Amino acid sequence: MSKGTVSINAENIMPVIKQWLYSDKDIFVRELVTNGCDAIRKFRWLVNNGQATADDAPDRIDVIADKEKGTLTFIDNGIGMSEEEVVKYIAQVAFSGATDFITKYTEDSKGEGAGIIGHFGLGFYSAFMVSDKVVIDSKSYSDAPAVRWTSEDGMEYEIEPSDRTERGTAITLYIDEADKDFLNLWTLRSTLEKHCAFMPVPIFVSEVVKPEEPKEGEEPKKAPEPQQINDTHPLWMKRPNECTDEEYKEFYRKVFNDYEEPLFWIHLNAEYPFNLKGILYFPRIKNEFTASEGVIKLYNNQVFVADNIKEVIPEFLLLLKGCIDCPDLPLNVSRSFLQNDGYVKKMAAYITRKVADRLVSEFNTKREDYQRYWDDIHPFVKYGCIKDDKFYDRVKSALIYKTTGGEYVTLDEYLNKNCPDGEDKVVYYASDEKRQAQMIKLYNDQGRDVILLNTLIDNNFISFLEYTERDGKVSFKRVDAAADSLTEEGEVSEDARVKLEGLFRKAMGDDTVEVQLKPFKDDALISMITVDEQNRRFTEMSSRWGGMDMKLPEKRTLVLNDKHPLVKWLQAAEENERTETVCAQVADLAEMARQPLVADRMVDFLKRSNALLTQLIEK
Repeated sequence: MSKGTVSINAENIMPVIKQWLYSDKDIFVRELVTNGCDAIRKFRWLVNNGQATADDAPDRIDVIADKEKGTLTFIDNGIGMSEEEVVKYIAQVAFSGATDFITKYTEDSKGEGAGIIGHFGLGFYSAFMVSDKVVIDSKSYSDAPAVRWTSEDGMEYEIEPSDRTERGTAITLYIDEADKDFLNLWTLRSTLEKHCAFMPVPIFVSEVVKPEEPKEGEEPKKAPEPQQINDTHPLWMKRPNECTDEEYKEFYRKVFNDYEEPLFWIHLNAEYPFNLKGILYFPRIKNEFTASEGVIKLYNNQVFVADNIKEVIPEFLLLLKGCIDCPDLPLNVSRSFLQNDGYVKKMAAYITRKVADRLVSEFNTKREDYQRYWDDIHPFVKYGCIKDDKFYDRVKSALIYKTTGGEYVTLDEYLNKNCPDGEDKVVYYASDEKRQAQMIKLYNDQGRDVILLNTLIDNNFISFLEYTERDGKVSFKRVDAAADSLTEEGEVSEDARVKLEGLFRKAMGDDTVEVQLKPFKDDALISMITVDEQNRRFTEMSSRWGGMDMKLPEKRTLVLNDKHPLVKWLQAAEENERTETVCAQVADLAEMARQPLVADRMVDFLKRSNALLTQLIEK
């Protein structure tokens, strides 16, 4: 038996240890299973290059929990290690086993070993995050005798002969008291499925069960068979033309536990200038608050790294669900490194471009299908346009808008139909189809379509469009923003307007409201209230982000129909209680056409309406 102390280059190891201190403890499972996968890959590489002899043993990794002994064991049948290699790769932590292996064996292999992460090195030391003691039993593929390495703190160790007879390595963790939950089979299986669900080597999980004494006449019960927890050939590793729609849907259900079918998907397959494979799904968005619930899993050579890494996946794509495998990224990847990595930026740009191109393709070739799921995906598309100018440039031809009549039109289609040459390019929209029904009807009666913009992002989106397409002078106005297109040209009396403004300001109790007098195209319409578009947008934004205390007053205008008999009567009538009652009733009706009356104003309206009905009966 020999003893020693681990040789550590503190400058290299401390940043990694620091990162682990703030990581989930279950990362050790990924590291040890990954080491096993790499050991098997190394052995297969040697066999393929004639430097080792293959046997009949199938590649596999076993993870075995033993509650009684308090141990968790990771077993692989890979390349194994001699005593000299154990000292080199375990005791000299600063030198990566993978680096030495690649340097030695890939000089003439055209970089075939470049994807190897490393059999041992820093990843192995994650075992000490949950263990009181760690034991390695390893037998090399060569004729070297088996060796056992034991350490209780990761610093001091003992080496002695091992009784292991099969090629490969067994790492036994004596789990500390605080982390005994990892010995629970359900917890262990869940952790393995999280990190190792698609690793390229079959992984089996089991637990040691103490056999029960069989009752008289019964056969002894067999121990449960180990269960394979991973799919070694995930769908993203296939070519798109080799996959069926049902396979895509089944993969989605399996990975994301979502039994509602995705709308459609994108199969990514890039080999130059970087290697990237994956599948992105567009899920059904039930409401605006589920729009941030997407999960995109990042893998490195089928090894799970993390969910939703924003440096690789642009933020606006994070409501999607999917898996992306980037072998060009290191396994122990830090976000600060990703932010400065040229490959990562190219990957993010590639993913964005593929998503935009797929949307345009769906619009051009399957417009009816595209329109059916537009209501689900439009918040994501609009957010992407705001966040990424290049995404907007690629996808803008596929941006569509739903009208109150149920049609879906592009911006150009809307303008060509509703804004003939010579007219301002104004898009009229509604934010609440039910509350604004009367206003919508007024525009429809004039032969003008109204589109629906009723999600939280729409205010920001139309402001973005107005700024981006400012050369085209396109503007968006809510149906209650102005009355210009609903009125006719004609002379009105300024004296009459001033008189009416005084009457209505007094009746409404609002000295700031502006009153306009115009001839409406609809003779039956008495009045309407408009709110300045830009003022309203700013007011809503300040209220949403600054709270109710930040809500600013709206710039409101009461527009009266100069052609209506009631308005004509008010112009000629003397100011008294009767005219004040009529003005209050007209103002409330105009307000109700755009939004409900609240609190005391509703009480006053109902009381006044009852009184007017009573007067009709009495007369």
